[in-house]
Amino acid sequence: MTSRTLSADRVAGTDVRPPVPRRHVVAAHVTAWSVAPAGVWRILLGAGAAMGFERGHLEASQMPGWGTLYVLFLSVLTEALALLSLGLVRPWGEVVPSWIPVLRGRRIATAAVVVPATLGGLALIPLWTYTVVGLFSVEEISGGGWRALMIGCYLPTLLWGPLLLWLSVAYYLRRTR
Repeated sequence: MTSRTLSADRVAGTDVRPPVPRRHVVAAHVTAWSVAPAGVWRILLGAGAAMGFERGHLEASQMPGWGTLYVLFLSVLTEALALLSLGLVRPWGEVVPSWIPVLRGRRIATAAVVVPATLGGLALIPLWTYTVVGLFSVEEISGGGWRALMIGCYLPTLLWGPLLLWLSVAYYLRRTR
């Protein structure tokens, strides 16, 4: 079966492989959305909402200003990377979409997806654990309610690494069986 035939079979709905289990699809969506609350928190902070911080701290961080551009970039980049987890459960993670010239319809090598997803998952676990634990000791924020809200916005990011690893293993098993 050629890569063109594989792509055509997918479009026609005649793919012989079993569908992706619903729990994997749900996990991919949870992964994609797990970073959204932290992104919203950063964007609000960057837009000048105090969020429990003193005005002096925001001004020193150039928010609003260049600091706003930084947190906006960081939030968009983080969400874009998290959305890539959907490729582990969607056809575009197995076959290059038809809108991409030259490569369209070609099968994507399993390792080209599994290796970066696995390395990403392994890197995300200590990164977000360190970040979330560090939030408990942020001294610049005033009031327990603001701290609780900040931590609550960042807690879901702890799901990103483990879910990405699980999805990576599931993708590998589905593609190699």
